[in-house]
Order: sequence, then C-alpha cells, then structure tokens
Amino acid sequence: MLPLLRRVPAARAPAARALFAGAPRALHAAAVCRALARTGLYDFHEQHGAKMVPFGGYQMPLTYGKVGQVASHKHVREHAGLFDVGHMVQHKFKGPTAAAFLQHITPASLGAKMKPFTSTLSVLLSPEGGILDDLIITKHGEDEFYVVTNAGCREEDLAYIAKHLDAFNKENVSNGYTEHEVMDKQGLLALQGPSSAAVLAKLLPSDFDLSKLTFGQSAFVDLHLPNHNPVHVHVARGGYTGEDGFEISIPPADTVAVAEALLADAEVELAGLAARDSLRLEAGMCLYGHDLDPSVSPIEGALAWTVAKDRRETGDFLGAERVLRELKEGPPRRRVGLTVQGPPAREGAKIFAEDGTTEIGRVTSGIPSPTLGQNIAMALVKDSFHRRGTTVLVEVRNKKHEAIVTRMPFVPNKFYRG
Repeated sequence: MLPLLRRVPAARAPAARALFAGAPRALHAAAVCRALARTGLYDFHEQHGAKMVPFGGYQMPLTYGKVGQVASHKHVREHAGLFDVGHMVQHKFKGPTAAAFLQHITPASLGAKMKPFTSTLSVLLSPEGGILDDLIITKHGEDEFYVVTNAGCREEDLAYIAKHLDAFNKENVSNGYTEHEVMDKQGLLALQGPSSAAVLAKLLPSDFDLSKLTFGQSAFVDLHLPNHNPVHVHVARGGYTGEDGFEISIPPADTVAVAEALLADAEVELAGLAARDSLRLEAGMCLYGHDLDPSVSPIEGALAWTVAKDRRETGDFLGAERVLRELKEGPPRRRVGLTVQGPPAREGAKIFAEDGTTEIGRVTSGIPSPTLGQNIAMALVKDSFHRRGTTVLVEVRNKKHEAIVTRMPFVPNKFYRG
C-alpha cells in the first residue's frame, strides 16, 4: 500500500531517498498539478517535531525530532510505533450487489464463506489484468463492505470505480443498487509492534476481549480516553510492518484525541514514512508504484493467492483472461526477494544473470535492513530466475555485485492468530 507521488529533496536522509526514488513520471506530474493535502493530524505532527515531506499527494511525517529511521524502526520491532495513515482512502460500499461489484473489479471471494468483520488483501485489476492498486476489503455484512485504497492512486481509483460502478448498476438494475461513499477526513492510525495490544487494551471497555480479535478481523468498539467522551471507532487487527498491530478508523473530530491517548503510553513512539518503508520491506510487503504497477499482474507480483479458488473457476472478473493464462502457463517475470552483497541496491538497479551480460530484471525496492544488518531488495526478474538460492548480479554504480534470490518475508511476520 501507500503509493508515492513526489520525490523528497536530495538533501534528505538516505532512507528517504530510497523511499522516494523512482516513482512513475505521471504520478510526479499529478502531484505537481494539485496542492498537497494534509491529514487531520498535521498540526499534531508539527508539534511533535515531524519532518514533513510530500507523499501520496499529502504532507506526511518522514521522521520525528532527532529520532532517526533505524532507531524508530527498532522501536516498532521491540515496543510500539504510532503511524498516521490518514492519507489512505477509506470507502464504504453498500447494497444488495455490493459484493458482486467488488468481485467484478477484483479477484477476491466475498460470498457466504467470508465471515462478517473479516478482511482480505486484494488488487484492483484493469481489463488487461494489470494491478491498478492494492487494497484491503473488510466485510461488515452481506451487503456492506469497508475498503481502504492508496492515497497516491486516489483520483485514478475513484474515476475507475465510478466508471465501472455506473455501468454495473445499469446492467444489474433489477438486482438492486450499489452505493459508494468516500469517507473523507476520517482519521486512520496504525498502532504497530509487540506492545500494541497491551497499549490498546488500556483504552477498551473492560468486557472487550482483545485476544479474540485475531489477524484479519475487525470490530466496532468505544475507546475510553482520559477527560474525553467515548469515541466509537473501527479497529482492524493487522498492518504494514509484519508485527502485531491495529489500524484504527476514527471520526475526524476525535482523531487527535485518540492519537494523544495512545502516545501517552510509555511504550509508544511516533513513527514516520522512513521507518514504515524499511519495516514493510523486511516483511516482504509491496509498495504500490514501486513493486507493483499497471504492467504487473497478480501472478507476476507473487500475489496469486489473492485470486480465490472459486474466482479461478468462474473467471468473471476484469482482467481474468491474462490472470488465468498466467496461472496455467506461468508469468513472464516474477517478484522475488534478494539479499545483496556489496552496497545497497536501490530501485531501478539492473539485474543480470551470472554471465554478467544477460539482463533479467530490475530492483523495485531496496534498503539496508536494520533488523538483519544486511542489504535486501525486492525485484522483478524473468521467469526461471526466481527460484530460491539462484545467484544473480545487481548493478550498482556501474559495478556488478552478487545477490541471492531469498524467500520473503526477510524477517518472520508476527501476526497474532490466537
């Protein structure tokens, strides 16, 4: 998730340069043409010494005060970090054909087998089978879904959804109408790390058993804040760091109060985009606009599991022809993990076979891993070079360095499954 739109100035830290390098030119142009937006926590960030940078069409915190990216990263791995993700686009889809519509534009299975208040990662597909965005779909009921998409794809996603929803509603008028609401200004916080459950539990009603809310599940619940009325929020267990954690959707008027209450816990530190990028890469999670883009299919992107078994049988979703063909015959390239010898391999670095002359792919994301103490990367490589243990060469500053295809996640995920 979290596509980016503009480059941060070159004077920023190396981690920032890695995060903001290589976004598609069209996305950069889109950001230049519209003013940067602010989440409801903009003033809160400034009060806490945030270094603000352009990201996804918003001004977002990169780091806070004198706390560097590595220290912030490690705090999330060992304690808890609080991230503002209010730039993400939150949606509601309602109506008797809501599930059918979402299944038309994604390969997800949202029928009776999916229980209420459970979630699934999916992909928004073009008619050609490319990924237009990745998204989380949460089922609140048979005719109601909560969806979160990326900020950087906002205008393109909304136009695409509107176009296909209008046609879908006209074609299915006898079956009922699907309504689409964008939850503008709704707050969204991510509390991530091994201490996150203990921190959140202090604000929950005494009769709410957080241990029964496992990874991928969600609930509506009241948070009890000091000197504040109870705040009704949507809490989803999951996140973008590989750690246990929660994403909390909050009414606009209460977002600052919830952030302050969570930050008041000694276990919690604010964390920004720099730490979020290194955490997600260690966890093997994609960043749209880098590891995924409209040219990449779910099969190429190592996301074949997002194409549900029953959807493979029906093939009744946009882009199904390409997706089903690649499932059967194999894709021309695949997303892989790499451990890199020598200097870090950043986005765009060319990848060669062992002969040093046959170009086989490119790096899509790359960092020095704070947890592992070695350089890691994601890449798209030609099929047959994707097998674990394969040796390849990565070109960094006109020199080729050895890299090994490595299983992801690089750091084992610690999602809470009960």
